[in-house]
Amino acid sequence: MPRSRKIKSSIALDRVIAEARRNRECRESGYREKSLKMYPWICGRCSREFTRENLHQLTVHHRDHNHDNNPEDGRNWELLCLYCHDNEHQRLVEASCGVAEPGSKSVRNVGTYNPFAELERLIKTKTP
Repeated sequence: MPRSRKIKSSIALDRVIAEARRNRECRESGYREKSLKMYPWICGRCSREFTRENLHQLTVHHRDHNHDNNPEDGRNWELLCLYCHDNEHQRLVEASCGVAEPGSKSVRNVGTYNPFAELERLIKTKTP
């Protein structure tokens, strides 16, 4: 390989390495990377443990649901697995629609149809 080609190849490689380092620094400055360094890799709800192989399934949940609220001490962050994170956000959606948690006194009847309403009567009439 000619010397000028080696130099061009080396310069291109240096650019790739520099870009990779910049990207890593950018990623490490994000709240996800900060929270992964700060907290153990365990879901805060179901206690599932994570390793490097499945770490992509662990998410950062903002406790106040404000993704712009990222204090450096991490008090607004909670590590949740994908399933628990989805469940948490679904609970928020249901609460905003007026559907309360099961067992709560403020449960609003969303649907009124009961497919088993006549079942007891039908069972009594069929049995001798």
